[in-house]
Amino acid sequence: MSNKTKNRIIKIISHCVLLFGSFLMLVPFLWMLSSSFKDLGEVFVFPPKIFGKRLVWENYTNISSRFNYFAYFMNSVKVSAWVVFFQVFTSALAGYVFARLNFKGRDKIFMLYLGTMMIPFHVTVITNFLQMSSYGLVNTLWSLMIPPMVSAFGTFLMRQFFITVPRELDEAAKIDGCNPFQIFIQILLPMAKSTIATLVIFCYMNTWNDYFTPLIYINNAAKYTLPLGLASMKGMYSTDWPVLMASSTIAVMPVLIVFLFAQDAFVKGVMLSGMKD
Repeated sequence: MSNKTKNRIIKIISHCVLLFGSFLMLVPFLWMLSSSFKDLGEVFVFPPKIFGKRLVWENYTNISSRFNYFAYFMNSVKVSAWVVFFQVFTSALAGYVFARLNFKGRDKIFMLYLGTMMIPFHVTVITNFLQMSSYGLVNTLWSLMIPPMVSAFGTFLMRQFFITVPRELDEAAKIDGCNPFQIFIQILLPMAKSTIATLVIFCYMNTWNDYFTPLIYINNAAKYTLPLGLASMKGMYSTDWPVLMASSTIAVMPVLIVFLFAQDAFVKGVMLSGMKD
């Protein structure tokens, strides 16, 4: 058997494995989407059917009348937008400082900062809660927006990109009269669009899907984010699964839209951030 034939067989097998894995990952989403258009009695029919007897659009129209879904959605939008903006800005600024500026103890401070990534979130839950409580921020959206404004992972991601940019650009900008902040804003930040897109996706998905943090800080239903709101739709004795699946489908759409539009920049950003001089 020639090497060309072997490579073709390996390629076919690899693609089959990837297709099978993709199918397994899509099954839950397809089941959710399918169930959102069924009657309650059709959801758990065995063998399962992709479509019910008819498309039950009422599952979508009944969401707002039965639950405060719009408020949950807008709370998630507010928190996600705030966290994404400030985490990207602070991460880019810190990444620039650690990559381009020289000062005593820079690398040691960066390694210490990076080491915080090894501390599980659950270890600091009590201290974070006590801190938010002392500020009077418990049961407010601020308790969800302030702590994630800085990110060691985001700083690492931006730093890895900035160290790949030739320092000659800094020297040329200094000759033209730019100070370090102008170099950061006018030159380096526009070059980091792909890495910023990567960080935006990571940050947005983590914030949008976060269930544990709102569960700790929020106990007022009016301040629920989508994950908490979806959990509250599940009854103690009975659950309207089609309506819950319709609500979940709507909740997933913003994440899919952001990722689909930014997937090229996401892949490019990951590749660039993994490079180092």
